[in-house]
Amino acid sequence: MSDQRRKGVKAILQLMSQLLWVVGLVVGLSGVYLLMKYRQSSLFFSQSYITLPAVLALASAASLVASGCLGSWLSLRDSTFLQGLFVYLLVVVFCLASTASALAYFHSTKLDSEIAPLSGVFQKYTGSSQDPHSRAVDVTQEELQCCGVHDYRDWCDTSWFNLTGGLWVPHSCCNSTFPACNGTVDQPWQLYTQGCQVKLKMALQFVLSFIIWGSLLVFLLEFALFLTVAQLMRDQPFVEYQALAQTKDTVTHGTTLRSAQKL
Repeated sequence: MSDQRRKGVKAILQLMSQLLWVVGLVVGLSGVYLLMKYRQSSLFFSQSYITLPAVLALASAASLVASGCLGSWLSLRDSTFLQGLFVYLLVVVFCLASTASALAYFHSTKLDSEIAPLSGVFQKYTGSSQDPHSRAVDVTQEELQCCGVHDYRDWCDTSWFNLTGGLWVPHSCCNSTFPACNGTVDQPWQLYTQGCQVKLKMALQFVLSFIIWGSLLVFLLEFALFLTVAQLMRDQPFVEYQALAQTKDTVTHGTTLRSAQKL
């Protein structure tokens, strides 16, 4: 490979290594968002296994950033050891990303069973900010802009609704566009129309899909990197060796030195 072509391959390696940082940031943010969503709504989930794609996405993101740093360093020097280490890190990233993608797809098909305890948490609502169930419901309704499990009428079957005289739903059901809303059921147009089950499922589906598509982007980028590194490893620069020929004067000089040392 000519020096000009080798410089071009290294420039491509440098660019794709920087893309590894960007992709790693995107994958890491998707993992962080899923963990935050689970921490905020952990009472709504039947199991904690849905956090596994997030953990693997974070591990994949860390490996992507490390691979990007190593790839940028590799583009500035020739080292067979660094090339092998870079390929090894890419294989590790591939394993982590593929596992995170597979788990994300699995959980995306099981979301209805994953958030089955949602209705039970709404039934335990007391209206107290010290109650974890009530706090989780209020935060979810305000953030997702939803009301009830399916709609505001679900509150009519709760014990809290009966204790309040059957007139109000929680204030967190009030649509933010109606500042005068006090949660009365005789003005349903001032309440959020969609239920929290659909909104929560959509939010989880989005972040899980983000992990899946992010993993696909990682696979495509890694394939290009494998080809680039393979090109560098195949055409290593030749190391020129120079044979040292002993001249007659050199041999004579060496014999004289040995004789002098003996004396």
